Amino acid sequence: MADLEVIAKSPCLGDCNPNNEGICLSCFLSSKDNDRWNHVSNQERLVMLQNAKERQRAKSEGRSMTEIGTSAHD
Repeated sequence: MADLEVIAKSPCLGDCNPNNEGICLSCFLSSKDNDRWNHVSNQERLVMLQNAKERQRAKSEGRSMTEIGTSAHD
């Protein structure tokens, strides 16, 4: 049986609420993620979604969201 590919869907709710670091507190995408969403592969979108989930978890635990999903090539 072939593996099914998960298609990444934008978590954007159309209610942008960015914090001082440019992370939307509605969908937890960074402003850079949001700008790039329509120009990257599905695999890259899945990584963005994972980072958004990690940011949401960090916020709920009172931790910083700033470093999640950042890398040298961003």
